[in-house]
Amino acid sequence: MSALTPAAALPASALSTEELTPRQAERRRRILRAATALAARGGYEAVQMREVAEGADVALGTLYRYFPSKVHLLVAVMLEQLGRLHEQVLRRPPAGEDPAARVSETLTRAFHALGREPRLAEAMVRALSFADRSVSREVDEVGSLTSAIVLAAARLGEEPTTAQRAALRVIGHTWYATLLAWLSGRASPADVRADLHTAARLLTLP
Repeated sequence: MSALTPAAALPASALSTEELTPRQAERRRRILRAATALAARGGYEAVQMREVAEGADVALGTLYRYFPSKVHLLVAVMLEQLGRLHEQVLRRPPAGEDPAARVSETLTRAFHALGREPRLAEAMVRALSFADRSVSREVDEVGSLTSAIVLAAARLGEEPTTAQRAALRVIGHTWYATLLAWLSGRASPADVRADLHTAARLLTLP
């Protein structure tokens, strides 16, 4: 395994994707694919760093240079999943008659997609809930990307107001809270849909 560039020597932090060479970017993709496959099969506990390294065909030390912990790794998996959802929303916008309906449709569609991979969803949400300050940059990226997805779905037609920006944050919080409640068996799919619809309505309040 070849040595990483000097950027890899940064302590206690994952490599920024902007710092990666094409070869390193491909290695990172293999790591994320391996982690995603393990999580989809067995949830959070199934994602062991040594097994991820073996599945990605990288040395264990190399894996830790990209992702200092399992939480860093699974939050990165979540970011990748959110990135795909964002692309889908931009490519195939929801057809609801108003911003709230479009946001509700998008998040409900995303919920159903996660429902097909409940162990992967559990692993990602648990990682987010376990994240400490060392993962603050990645967690902030999750929040920003979630807001971007909601904003793309809403198609407000103009710059969001201060109240709408606050609504975007509340919708994002509701999205993860309802996912956690569903994964822990405290909410049914119908509860999740109802809560997402209620939160989305905040966008249309005066």
